[in-house]
Amino acid sequence: MRIICRDTAYLRERGMAMLTIDASILFQIAGIGIIVALIHTILKQMGKEEIAQFATLVGFIIVLVIVINRLSELFQQIRSVFLFQG
Repeated sequence: MRIICRDTAYLRERGMAMLTIDASILFQIAGIGIIVALIHTILKQMGKEEIAQFATLVGFIIVLVIVINRLSELFQQIRSVFLFQG
C-alpha cells in the first residue's frame, strides 16, 4: 500500500519524481514489536530475564536500523527535489 503526494499533477508537469510513503514499513515495525514482546514474555516466564532483555535490545536495534534506512531514503528524495534545477 502506497500513499502518494496530493499534488501529483504538479510534480508530473515539472518532471519531478513523485514522493511516496510506503505504509508497509509500519506493519513491519509493528510485527517486529509483537514478536519481540512475545519472545520477551516467554523468556521472562522461563526465568531467563537477561536473555529476554537481550532479545528486546536486538529487536530495538533492528527497528532502529529500519528507521535510519528509511530516513536516509527520505533525505535523498528531499535533496533530489530541492537540487533539481530544471
